[in-house]
Amino acid sequence: MQTMRWRWLAALALALGVLVAAGCGGDDDESSSAPTATTEKRSFAAGTTMAKLQQEGEITIGVKFDVPPFGFKNPKSGNVEGFDIDLAKAIADELGVKPKYIEALSDNRIPFLKDGTADLILSTMTINAERDEEIDFSEPYFVARGRILVKESDTSIKGVDDLDGKEVCTALGSTYADTLKKDAPRAKRRLVDSYSECLELIQNGAVDAVSTDDVILTGMIIQDDSLKLVGEPLTTEPYGAGIKEGDAAFQELVTEVVQKFKQDGRWAKSYEKWVGQYTGEDQKPPTMTLEEAIGLSK
Repeated sequence: MQTMRWRWLAALALALGVLVAAGCGGDDDESSSAPTATTEKRSFAAGTTMAKLQQEGEITIGVKFDVPPFGFKNPKSGNVEGFDIDLAKAIADELGVKPKYIEALSDNRIPFLKDGTADLILSTMTINAERDEEIDFSEPYFVARGRILVKESDTSIKGVDDLDGKEVCTALGSTYADTLKKDAPRAKRRLVDSYSECLELIQNGAVDAVSTDDVILTGMIIQDDSLKLVGEPLTTEPYGAGIKEGDAAFQELVTEVVQKFKQDGRWAKSYEKWVGQYTGEDQKPPTMTLEEAIGLSK
């Protein structure tokens, strides 16, 4: 499984044209970051998370390592790259600290915040009411749509109504485990740790379809053009940065950076680099509020 994972990431990195010279550094290398705003190091009140992180000189951010175009580990350079990484770098820059990236799968993102493994989560995480009971979020920084991915040659699945009796892959801890249970109750759900596993399973015929966010599925299509999206959007998935429950000052700071990122042109540059040039869609930064995002799932 691990060998296959590296193979498809290598192929995808080549397809995206984002490989950098070998020997550029490790996970915290900054060479792949989008342009950032120039800021002086800010001062924060003693005892706050921001002051603590500045004292340590580092912020640990949980991201995806296998979900292009939002977060994937470049197998040649060792760098973690993608849209989420650009935003993570912007937050680290605002604090004047170095980002340290750790892999956060869909199923361990909230536990990582609760037990202190990560200071922040930027891992294609949908804001919803259930999660908001356990952690806090920034305002939305991206809005994805739920879709279904099948092989190009498959004419039997045209939408969610055709999933009865079909093997459908998605990730443990994702919102799609429940979406499939509700919208396609007779589908056979295959829940795995990572979306790279879903890609391998559909490629080798072990599952009939994959269901998750459209931008994640686009990354799979870029790597393998024998796959296609079918059907109408199933859901609206507003992504937010995950923050430990009750840390209002840090939540405010992260939301402030998200707002700057959306307003000063960095969002648009990052979107075009990682998403727009492959989908052909000209999206704008989301204007949805945190309250509206939470309300979608109620």
